[in-house]
Amino acid sequence: MSTGETIIRVGHSPDSDDAFMFHALTNGKIDTDGLRFVHQLEDIQTLNKRALAGELEVSAISIHAFAYVADKYALMSSGASMGEGYGPKIVTREPTTVEGLKGKTIAVPGAMTSAFLALRLALGKDVPVVQMDFDAVLPAVLSGEVAAGVIIHEGQLYYREKGLHQVLDLGVWWNERTGGLPLPLGGNVVRRDLGDALIEKIASLVKRSVQYALDHRQEALDYALTYARDLDPALADEFVGMYVNQRTVDYGPEGRKAVQSFLDQGAEMGLVPGPLAIQFVG
Repeated sequence: MSTGETIIRVGHSPDSDDAFMFHALTNGKIDTDGLRFVHQLEDIQTLNKRALAGELEVSAISIHAFAYVADKYALMSSGASMGEGYGPKIVTREPTTVEGLKGKTIAVPGAMTSAFLALRLALGKDVPVVQMDFDAVLPAVLSGEVAAGVIIHEGQLYYREKGLHQVLDLGVWWNERTGGLPLPLGGNVVRRDLGDALIEKIASLVKRSVQYALDHRQEALDYALTYARDLDPALADEFVGMYVNQRTVDYGPEGRKAVQSFLDQGAEMGLVPGPLAIQFVG
């Protein structure tokens, strides 16, 4: 380690979209000006829990979870995963309707995921759920262990191949509910106690990493494919395109409005702390 080097621990998921956006920082493609980024790969629910304790300097986080850590972390303007008229899906073994799910237990990928908050906004705060790891949800629905499940990540693209049926796309539901806003799912946060100068520097580098990936798409995609869980390369490409795009470089006015609205509606139902006046850094 060189003298004066500052270590920044970055938590993100071992998913193809996160690997894609962090490729430049992970693999030394951009000058980090004396900062050394050490990547810690965890599933999103674990990262949400670590953020509650303020463990990491930088972390990917569910927008739902951000409501609980806004005192410790600031939301960066880069790194968003937004559903542009699509998002987590409620799926079942047999075709049914939202009404047909009434009273039935739904598997969710963690209590602090944005998928869980969206589910409760859509179906009500008392919807019966069971929590499990995100990659256990689809098999649990297939086996009949649960009546329905909310699937996130790449499972959104291949659940039909497994014979499952979509009951509700929460991204479509949110888009219609809000008059066209994207569904805010994940973001990147930076710890407030690092100070304004370092926060701005880190936020700038994260933005550059996302832009580098978009500018060198095939290179970044080749790296991301190593995290695609044996997903067909064409589907992995589609998945990355869904969740890493210009909205990831910067939320933009609509993206910012969507985050505020998502957490405001959650606070109004008593599902998250608030209301919050959300500021974006970088």
